[in-house]
Amino acid sequence: MDFSKIKRIYLIGIKGVGMTMLAQYLASARRSPGEGGPAIEVSGSDGPEKYMTDAVLDKCGIKVIERFDASNVPADADLIIYSTAYNAATNVEVAAALAGKIKVLTYAQALGEMFNQKFGIAVAGSHGKTTTTAWLAFVMKMSGLEPSVMVGASVPQLGGCSMAGRSDYLVIEADEYQNKLANYQPKAVLLNNVDYDHPDFFPTVTDYEDAFLEFIKKIPAKGFLVANFDDPIIRKMARVNCRGKVITYAIDEAADYVAHDLKADHGRQYFKVKLGAGEKEETSPDPSLLRRGTVSVFGRRANLTPLTPLWKGGKNTMGRGDELGDFSIQLAGKHNISNALAVIAAAIELNIDLFKIRKHLAEFSGTARRMQILGEFRGATIIDDYAHHPTEIKATIQGLRQKYGKRKLTVVFHPHTFSRTRVLFDDFVKSFEQVDKLVILDIYGSARERQGGVSSKDLADKLKIKNYELRIKQEVKYIPTLAECEKYLRENIERDEVVVMMGAGDIFRVGENLVARNS
Repeated sequence: MDFSKIKRIYLIGIKGVGMTMLAQYLASARRSPGEGGPAIEVSGSDGPEKYMTDAVLDKCGIKVIERFDASNVPADADLIIYSTAYNAATNVEVAAALAGKIKVLTYAQALGEMFNQKFGIAVAGSHGKTTTTAWLAFVMKMSGLEPSVMVGASVPQLGGCSMAGRSDYLVIEADEYQNKLANYQPKAVLLNNVDYDHPDFFPTVTDYEDAFLEFIKKIPAKGFLVANFDDPIIRKMARVNCRGKVITYAIDEAADYVAHDLKADHGRQYFKVKLGAGEKEETSPDPSLLRRGTVSVFGRRANLTPLTPLWKGGKNTMGRGDELGDFSIQLAGKHNISNALAVIAAAIELNIDLFKIRKHLAEFSGTARRMQILGEFRGATIIDDYAHHPTEIKATIQGLRQKYGKRKLTVVFHPHTFSRTRVLFDDFVKSFEQVDKLVILDIYGSARERQGGVSSKDLADKLKIKNYELRIKQEVKYIPTLAECEKYLRENIERDEVVVMMGAGDIFRVGENLVARNS
């Protein structure tokens, strides 16, 4: 699709995180090369409810109609993009658009059209996509590569959730839900982890893993995969599926880039990186991967060498087993050292000077909704975090404990979707062990499911039983609604407490209200 000929784009469901990301990118892009080209006129519609994306859309000057009506759809639009949270049966605007003559694309199709025309770098995986995407884009931007970027959260250092750069690089957060990955033809992929999620769309673990298998197969021979070798699933996938160069990183396993001597002090993390500490040889391919139509490349190392030169200037004398030196980051948690390793490996592959990588890696301050400090309420620290999967929850809590030590830690958890809560129920029960107090709200159902087989009270009751049996001193409370939760917190928050609003729904509203009413 030739976007240089498009003057007006209309987005249905524009307040969703991905749609806002797309809208901001389109509004900042130009229809012809160079800064002087004409802008694309972007507008859209959604419901009247307050969203975390409202401020971004307002800042970009994007007109938003806060109601759905078939008459909203502009007759002179060149392209209509709609969120798959809606369809023709549930949304009058989608129905009108599909019945008309204007070109119509889903969000994922539109993103794919733009991504596939660029040197597309996709950050994929179950966890850490947002942070890693933003971090890599920031390092690239500050190093003069002028990338475009689309990431699923606001990034203060990038001016929002999207940025249209002047180079051919486009870095995106590649969400696997509804197998959006099928729309993308990446030149490079950063694969953080593969950990079963979205059971409402992927019925089995195999279905979920296959989405990533098929994705990395699409990397061209001249492309590259940056793979987390701490993840056992990725270790198997990378060896038998990728035609391009495979660059590996790890903390606890052998890989091309290995972090060691991990330390935390005064709100920062410090670590060293060693090059190519070697890797464990496999003796046979994983049968389950071969059964899924992959081709074994065992008997040869799957493009794991040589490493890219480490800097443009000076003598490149670094080799396997040598040290890259010391690195420091602002973000807490072991998982963020892993994310940093992915950025280091990708940046080196993009021929960014090592000095610049080290400098800008340390300068990155994070994104919205990822251990984001909202402010204070009566001497307590109020934090917002997007974690909604057991693995993310445990990693976030570990990072918070690292940062805040023995301060009382309260997590207000808003479970996201009935299907995820039901399928991963036992894992959720094990996720909150380092928390002093846990408040659980009613499940936030997606647009596609409103009830189903499990409740938050079930989760709270199971946690209480486990704590009793294991003699864990932890207060667990079930509070159904946001309003009741906010009232409870206003009356019970203690000075110097750390209170975390956790979940992918609208739990952030409680934190924002507390900070706004601080007294």
